[in-house]
Amino acid sequence: MSKHKITWKSPSMGGREITFVRYGVSGTPLLLFPTAGGDAEEPERFHLISAIGDFIRDLRLKVYCVDSLAGQAWLKECRTLREAAVVQNRFDQCIVREVVPAIHRDCGGEDVGRIWAAGSSIGAFNALSVVCRHPDLFQTAICMSGTYNMNKFLEGEMTREYYESSPLDFVPDLEGARLEQLRKCFILLAHGQGDYEEPQQSWNVERVLGPKGIPNRVDAWGKEWRHDWVTWRKMLPQFLGEFLPRPIEQQQG
Repeated sequence: MSKHKITWKSPSMGGREITFVRYGVSGTPLLLFPTAGGDAEEPERFHLISAIGDFIRDLRLKVYCVDSLAGQAWLKECRTLREAAVVQNRFDQCIVREVVPAIHRDCGGEDVGRIWAAGSSIGAFNALSVVCRHPDLFQTAICMSGTYNMNKFLEGEMTREYYESSPLDFVPDLEGARLEQLRKCFILLAHGQGDYEEPQQSWNVERVLGPKGIPNRVDAWGKEWRHDWVTWRKMLPQFLGEFLPRPIEQQQG
């Protein structure tokens, strides 16, 4: 399987180094976010890239991963809600100004179409966030076992910075062009019901998206599926198999 890895000092993150990894050579571009404060190669180490390897080898999928710099801020580096939200918004700018252009260049230009996003746990929050904030750049989010109310991790005042970083808070107020674009996207909210899962998190997002007419689906798995890579290695290939365009030879057949 083709793999390419680069690093750079991110202007959006104040010169902090970020790693960017690509798997595959052609297909639908998918930005896959690590969990929590994981690095860009975390999905590979936990065999999630292997689990979706057939789609990469069949040239149906091209996967990109970046370090979860914002997740590190929420869980390790920041002491208040405002501090972490500021980092989250800088990370969002890093995605838009640096990561998305890198994906476009790697795919031969912006005519590749809108990018898909996916992730688990805090990675699911990031996948939801980039689609809701930038529906002109992102089309589909596959969110697995997500944590979406990031104020559970830190105390502090609910500032403007936090509001802008949190789809649960800003989506109810969306109007105009961004909302119309978002109504052309699709957001999948999947979770298990086993250990350490929080099914209510998915439903909280659905109750925000649904009234705004944003296409979404909650996919609840059973109690045997816990908050763990075993679950996500099963979920992601199943959903990709459902949503990705079929191989050209199958379409012709």
